[in-house]
Amino acid sequence: MTRNSGMTRRDLLKLPASAAALRATASLGFAQTVPQYAPLRDTPYPDSSDLEGPAFERVTFEMSPKPFRVMTEQGIRDVCVELFRQWAPLIRRVNGVAIMLWTADGSEILDYRGRMADEIEWARYIGIGSPPKDAPGDDPGRIGLHAKSHLYMENPPRMTYAALALIVKTLKSVGREMTGKPITVGATFDPGPEFANSKFKYVRHPEIAKGDTHGRDTWVSCIARLNADDVAYAGFPKGIAQDTSIGTFLGGQSEHFLKDLGYDYLWLSNGFGFSISAWDVKGPLFDGTRFDVGQASILRDKILGFWKDFRKQCPAFPLETRGTNLLLGSDLATSACPLQSIYDGGFNMTAPPNSPWAALDGDFGLELVGYLSRIAELPPGDKFPFRFYIHDPWWLNSPWFDRYGREPHDIYLPLALARINGNAGVTRPAYLEFLTVDNSYGRMPEQGPNEVTPHVLSAMDSYSDAPGLMTWICPFHEYHEMVFGSKPQPELAFFADWFLRGAVNAGLPLNTVVSTGNFLSSLQKNPDYFDDTILVSIVPPGGTAWEQKLMERVQRKLPVLFYGPVSHASEAMLELLNLKATTSIEGELTLASDLDLDHVLHGKQSMLIEHRSILCAGGVSTITRDAAKTGSQVLATVRSGAIQRVYAVQSGSAAWIRGTFSSSIPSTGSRIPIPDNPANYLLSEVLTRGVAARLGYSIRVEKPQAATRLPVIFGARCRNGYFLSGYSASTTVTLRLRLPWGAPVLVGVETWLEDGHSTYMMPRSWHREVRCFVDQKEGSEVSCVEHLAGMVGFQRRLLMKGLKDATVTFFPEGKERVILAANDMRLHNEQSIPYTRSADGSRITASGITGTLFISW
Repeated sequence: MTRNSGMTRRDLLKLPASAAALRATASLGFAQTVPQYAPLRDTPYPDSSDLEGPAFERVTFEMSPKPFRVMTEQGIRDVCVELFRQWAPLIRRVNGVAIMLWTADGSEILDYRGRMADEIEWARYIGIGSPPKDAPGDDPGRIGLHAKSHLYMENPPRMTYAALALIVKTLKSVGREMTGKPITVGATFDPGPEFANSKFKYVRHPEIAKGDTHGRDTWVSCIARLNADDVAYAGFPKGIAQDTSIGTFLGGQSEHFLKDLGYDYLWLSNGFGFSISAWDVKGPLFDGTRFDVGQASILRDKILGFWKDFRKQCPAFPLETRGTNLLLGSDLATSACPLQSIYDGGFNMTAPPNSPWAALDGDFGLELVGYLSRIAELPPGDKFPFRFYIHDPWWLNSPWFDRYGREPHDIYLPLALARINGNAGVTRPAYLEFLTVDNSYGRMPEQGPNEVTPHVLSAMDSYSDAPGLMTWICPFHEYHEMVFGSKPQPELAFFADWFLRGAVNAGLPLNTVVSTGNFLSSLQKNPDYFDDTILVSIVPPGGTAWEQKLMERVQRKLPVLFYGPVSHASEAMLELLNLKATTSIEGELTLASDLDLDHVLHGKQSMLIEHRSILCAGGVSTITRDAAKTGSQVLATVRSGAIQRVYAVQSGSAAWIRGTFSSSIPSTGSRIPIPDNPANYLLSEVLTRGVAARLGYSIRVEKPQAATRLPVIFGARCRNGYFLSGYSASTTVTLRLRLPWGAPVLVGVETWLEDGHSTYMMPRSWHREVRCFVDQKEGSEVSCVEHLAGMVGFQRRLLMKGLKDATVTFFPEGKERVILAANDMRLHNEQSIPYTRSADGSRITASGITGTLFISW
């Protein structure tokens, strides 16, 4: 029955359209009129009383046609009603709804002939839609799902273009009736063989599918050209002319298909339109052993040619995209992916979301650094999506339930990110996308929306409104110059992103990104905007405004963590870091360091680093410039035989680490780099945490073995507090935390304070608020818990226990009155112990506290 209505859903469907809309809207709690896609604020809500506003401009429910088991008007309507009913609490917090239909693999568009009665070869399978020519090496008998497909039900329904048009129409009408909000429907195009049995790709036009991403001759290239045929297609009634580009043909077919069937936009899947090797670290410019950008501009122009050809045939329908699985710097250096030109090309497209692929293996560094690199700049409109993997309608897994074990780490980590725009503000994700609402059997389990929705809304209610603990200055424009410019450095673009991938996987809390251009313009708007974050940057090219502003920041005694080679640095930068270049060393290097390294309980941490110069933008070539210089300290060195080089330094508030991409490129098998074995080598990316500790941001790890996987941690800033989110690949790991204001005490978690650090052993996934930081000499068990307000005039209270002669720094939510009471829990108390407040009002500090501290505001 519908909530509070006294009517069954079947009764509701019998009402006239207007009555049904009114009753459904009332029963589901939706507003009846909503501004169309009202834009979200650049920064979130100023106080916690305003957390019922829109979390996103739009939610997208991706689904296959499998739930539509009965192809009648009533059967289709029943499924649509159930879809919108299940997701009602989330829909209340968005301005619009989209449904993206994975009808097939895009071949229904390529093969469309304008005849609505024609049957569609649709995605009615579990397992591979178009089986590969060759059996997988580990499955010669073709038993597994990657070699053999299975129908998802006995006698699945017949799908025609007319039936698909009815589904699209019904989704829109039922959605509008039940929500009162704008409803759009998207179609999908995928370049691979996964989702349907495509005669067009693999029988009639195999010339377009020469990529090997899913096996030999399985992947459609966005720069492919078609052979002639005489079939009368909807957009090409005289057939296909020889050498017609895939952009021209797909565009022409899409224009008719989308319009005729009532669609509103098209989704380009799995890297299509961005690269010809979207899943692979190797590509046409990099074979795993050397970079060659001689053909980079030609390949760039061919990829852009796809977009231009498509838009000539299909000028108006919006395009949404999946993007590649990897990183901007890598995509450019290996495959000439012209992301900037695509964004700036006027193609009416939306930036790609976070890739759901890397998170399945816990490779959050790859997922999140890739995400940050792609959203550092955006197409016109500054919109980008967040995507979450609930079900897979093809491969018999439901990530929320099985791969993630109902743990929300791939919600809280991507939604702990902050993208800084050019106006010294945070751009929130505009769209929320769910892949998918149905599982491989076409069922829509209600546990999915019931369990996922609260986490998504909680994450958005604490979404960043300022830079977090660390902010990456992403050289978005400069990366393109490194590949397409007159002085190419593809190896630097490659190294810069892959090194950060490893650093995030090693626990570096790099949650914020700003492009170099937005960094400079934000400083003009607000010179103090980045004061409370560590800026992380490759060593900038000498003589640039980027370099100048970072050096000015160091002069202000604000922290900057530089990394990478110094071959392009100015003399002023080298003098600042007290470095000079000489001959380089590479290969197996022995590390010596004064940094706080992770504590291994059983066994010993190797001090060997494997430095592959081709993957690391050269060898290690730095030595000390002036051994007598004061204020400069060598933090780490590496040695090859008798030759020693400087690996990390600190100079005032600036620190630098050369860095090594501690991975190898496989010749066969894996499509991504394989990290070195931590039982034999130190993964150099872990040293970034040790260097950051010298700048006041200390994250220490105690783990059982050298090979124990490290936690991923992000620190987002919201309403003047911090929200720490984490993923513990091993829940045996112990964290020790200290920030510039003291040891962070997580709300709702006990901690042991020792050596200036708070100590935690965290679960698989966690998301906690931090407003209190403690500095005390004596060890003790300290807690910070939410307490009831209990009196008119108070909004919140926190109760701290276990303090011993402590200095407590509290970050209030606003400029309101704050009362600190030591060992006094009277709810009506109006008197505060003495405290000092920072000049900007963002921090309150009280000292000499033993026992409890009751914080009220």
